[in-house]
Amino acid sequence: MSKIGMVSLGCPKNQMDAELMLAKLRDAGFDITADAETADAVIINTCGFIGDAKREAIDTILEFAERKQAGQIRAIVVTGCLAQRYQEEVARELPECDAVLGLGANADIVETVRAVLNGETVQRFPSLSCWSLDGDRVQTTPFYFAYLRVGDGCNNRCTYCAIPLIRGGLRSRAMESVVAEAEALAASGVKELVLVAQDTTLYGVDRAGKSLLPELLDRLCKIEGLRWIRLLYCYPEHITEELVEVIARQEKVVKYLDIPIQHASGRVLRAMNRPGDCDTLTGLMKRLRERIPDLVLRTTVMVGFPGETEADFEELCEFIREVRFERLGCFAYSPEEGTPAAEMPSQVEERVKERRRDTVMELQTRIADTYGDAQVGRTVEVLVEGFDQREQCWFGRSAADAPDIDPRVFFATEEPVEPGEFVNVRITDRLDWDLLGERV
Repeated sequence: MSKIGMVSLGCPKNQMDAELMLAKLRDAGFDITADAETADAVIINTCGFIGDAKREAIDTILEFAERKQAGQIRAIVVTGCLAQRYQEEVARELPECDAVLGLGANADIVETVRAVLNGETVQRFPSLSCWSLDGDRVQTTPFYFAYLRVGDGCNNRCTYCAIPLIRGGLRSRAMESVVAEAEALAASGVKELVLVAQDTTLYGVDRAGKSLLPELLDRLCKIEGLRWIRLLYCYPEHITEELVEVIARQEKVVKYLDIPIQHASGRVLRAMNRPGDCDTLTGLMKRLRERIPDLVLRTTVMVGFPGETEADFEELCEFIREVRFERLGCFAYSPEEGTPAAEMPSQVEERVKERRRDTVMELQTRIADTYGDAQVGRTVEVLVEGFDQREQCWFGRSAADAPDIDPRVFFATEEPVEPGEFVNVRITDRLDWDLLGERV
């Protein structure tokens, strides 16, 4: 029985592709190992969204190429967005790869692995429609939480983004399939579902002509065993009154919204082919906080977009100061081949991008410190994740913390606890962005 390892890079949507492929390999009789370095064949499920992600993917391929040359592994299969985007170029520039598969060829993963273990070389780039978003999956997250993909692809045509070029237009999953998968996950012990898509708020628009996310949330909240339902990637222009009402009303929907705004300057947003400006975005955030008590807002912003002036940048900083997002990430714009923004004049110098990114993160650090200080003395519900051997205490996440991207709550307890358990923790201090406390 051949051992197969998987290294999945990038976002949770990519991780969903990996889990579907692993289930096909498991059902075909392969031995799935968590230690990819000792596998017979390793699948590198790549990200190709921005420059840093592409470099990480290439470095990972080269690392396993060295292991292959040393005889530690027999074959390398490259899948994911980098393979879909660059296709024959990946095979040509990285001959150590035994197979390069476009996203549509994920369904052929069993046949591909068998072929490369027999010494064959494979390149397949069929239509994206060949890859189903439904099916059995091997859960790669801890047993108590799971990502739930409601759709893939994107109909937004942001000028900087290559996702539509890579993953095509919006494809929403059938609601019955999504609910059935959620029920199965809850039955297996999952307590938290994290809903993802390229634009989660557009779920169902391609099927029904309107967003079906509010209806889906109502149905998911009826599933026994689920405790938290979290929403990521909610675009501001698609947040409807109906969605806000459901989030406010349903106790299982955590009061946490990830809203990637990218910028606040109306001039820059128009160049990005995105609606809105500082006033409309500020108004939206104010209404959300008024309608949803204790709401935690997370966003992502981009600096250094072509033509961004110092005045545009200062407008973004002033917006951040006023809204005071509890969670914020910032990245510097990188030109992506095939996108309109890559051909725009007035590209911003790298040193300016880096300075602006650092400025935003310094500003956000002060905001996050103030938010952390305000949590001292409060009691929060925490989903236990594990035990920190170095600090000799337990840690977990509150409803304010999404997995993998947000801070943690570290706490002491005299009573035994287990990962996946919910406990109440009184916050006594903070350490940078993390919180410290004791179980009560």
